Amino acid sequence: MPAAGWPGCLPPRRQARGFTLLELLVVLVIAGLTLGMVSFNAMPSQRQVLQKECQRIALLLQLARDEAIVRNRPIAFETDDRGYHFLVREENVWQPLTGDDVLRERQYQRAPVMVSVDPPLPGAALRLVFGREPVDKPFVMTLSAGEASVAIRADGIGHFVVD
Repeated sequence: MPAAGWPGCLPPRRQARGFTLLELLVVLVIAGLTLGMVSFNAMPSQRQVLQKECQRIALLLQLARDEAIVRNRPIAFETDDRGYHFLVREENVWQPLTGDDVLRERQYQRAPVMVSVDPPLPGAALRLVFGREPVDKPFVMTLSAGEASVAIRADGIGHFVVD
């Protein structure tokens, strides 16, 4: 038998290294499940979207209240199931507040949203009016979409808390 290293001698055969098809499939299934769980958790729930919207509205309501006092004229918040906007009273007529980037008209992210106020407001339109006085009536505004609902509580002296 020829010795190793001589011409014509083959080196000893090594076992092939690599992954089997089954091992690759297992890895792909695990990766797919992990990716699916991450993407599912990355999408906010209806309640999370509503909570974020209520926090934005609470801050805007506080700003509108402060603006009404500083400008010495009433500012109103009006909403329906699609969105909300702010109005200012000029010459005994409610006009949309224009030219203000913060108190501009906005749409709900996931419309329709049902809005209710306790105690109920008079009139057909859901309109909260902030006057020149720093003290107002407390209220609770509830936004609901599907199974989720979030409330904004106003204490009447300018504090708005999201529940």
